[in-house]
Amino acid sequence: MELCVSPALSAPSLALRRPALARDDDGPAWGAGIAALGDALGYSGPERRGGAALLTRLMTLMLDEIDYGLLLLGDGGRVLHANHSARASLAVPQHPLQLQGHELRTRLQKDAAPLHQALHAAACRGLRKLMTVGEGTQRAGIAIVPLLATPGHHAAAAPTVPATLLVLGRREVCGGLSVQGFAREYRLSPSEAQVLSALCEGCSPNEIAERHGVKIATVRTQIANIRAKTGADSIRDLVQQVAVLPPMVGALRRQAEAPASGFGASLLTA
Repeated sequence: MELCVSPALSAPSLALRRPALARDDDGPAWGAGIAALGDALGYSGPERRGGAALLTRLMTLMLDEIDYGLLLLGDGGRVLHANHSARASLAVPQHPLQLQGHELRTRLQKDAAPLHQALHAAACRGLRKLMTVGEGTQRAGIAIVPLLATPGHHAAAAPTVPATLLVLGRREVCGGLSVQGFAREYRLSPSEAQVLSALCEGCSPNEIAERHGVKIATVRTQIANIRAKTGADSIRDLVQQVAVLPPMVGALRRQAEAPASGFGASLLTA
């Protein structure tokens, strides 16, 4: 299916900018945007330039460790930064939001206008919005959060620069990297880790046995071993332990990354 975007969404030109400190050739527009945000945040110390650069770099690294897709949109709807999880999610062809060239676009025409309206309301009126895009099994939830706009005031009249956070909802309750981290922490065997992953997907013991071609008694023994190692009272409690883990990806993410190429690689390696 071709990517599409309505005139309403393309109007603000959601141009993707590389992360801060990525390259020196990002141009004056990017530098001016960061400077304006620095003014809005009220920092004016003597070490402002060096300190702000270091802080920006640290913030970029911090955001890349969070297993939720986060995009920072600046004035006019430009994407100032996308963390690792956002870039990875939007690189999946089936995701209802896509990065095409340097623009954020909707896959379906029907989503373009509502998304543009929500972004406009966040930037100009400080309104938050929780919405879904896509359809069927490809539906995804997103949250649009105004960061610097003053509620009830038009952006042009506000003393701060409008900035909007777009948060991509997770497509699964327990992320694969969370399961791997949990399994490593409790020293689960490879087969136990596979059973845990299937349980977190909502599979029953019978379904797990059928999937892996083993007897149900084997699966039940593995579940008992997992519960003993983790102290879980039940399968439900076990899945809950994984589901509430902090969404941190850490070294596991880097091990799982495939060699990147093209537009995504320029963001990752910049």
